[in-house]
Amino acid sequence: MAKYRLVLLRHGEGAWNKENRFCSWVDQKLSSDGIKEAQNCGKHLKALGFEFDLVFTSVLRRSIQTAWLILEEMGQEWVPIQSSWRLNERHYGALIGLNRAEMALNHGEEQVKIWRRSYDVTPPPITESHPYYEEIYNDRRYKCSDVSQDNLPKAESLKDVLDRLLPYWNEKIVPELKSGKMILISAHGNSSRALLKHVEGISDEDIINVTLPTGVPILLELDENLHPLGPHQFLGDQEAIQAAIKKVEDQGKVKSAEK
Repeated sequence: MAKYRLVLLRHGEGAWNKENRFCSWVDQKLSSDGIKEAQNCGKHLKALGFEFDLVFTSVLRRSIQTAWLILEEMGQEWVPIQSSWRLNERHYGALIGLNRAEMALNHGEEQVKIWRRSYDVTPPPITESHPYYEEIYNDRRYKCSDVSQDNLPKAESLKDVLDRLLPYWNEKIVPELKSGKMILISAHGNSSRALLKHVEGISDEDIINVTLPTGVPILLELDENLHPLGPHQFLGDQEAIQAAIKKVEDQGKVKSAEK
């Protein structure tokens, strides 16, 4: 029997997810479909009897908005929420704002897959001439972070995401888990993948094949040493979840009409 249980998820579909653009640290709201995904996630978790004591999110509103909608559906709006930039999506550097399918057409599907899914490959860094540079680095939320704005990343590999996430996991989340609290983490595709890699011991090579759909809760059951008792479980209709995974994987491919 599990000593600790944790629910992790990638936020509901964001506006730029719908447009197939690298969103990263640009602060987009949920799309109308993303709102429905978050609400359905909350309904499903309520039906399964989950009762959360604490929620962790990134400082990006698609992550926070997803948590709000889930808690509202569950009738648990009072549950405390803690937010940190360390749970943010991976910083995609100069790729931010670009369309994935167009990138696949210009650079090849394999290169785009490496940029999106590999463990230790970093995309080109964002520079001050980038159209979203000022929007990101002048944002007030990062003036409140635990590092100076000068030390915020300009581009990240998945390894970099795990490196900046681990201190928060070890110092903030793990103690709450070990105190017996039931925790929900509403994060992003890559911060969730990084955490799964760490907890489940997924290899650098195998993590490239781990794809997370939006708005689907993932249950982790852990022993007293926080080791998984089995592989993570997607909660919900498994056929629909596999279709959603394929949809995410296809975002980095050239559209049929363009081939």
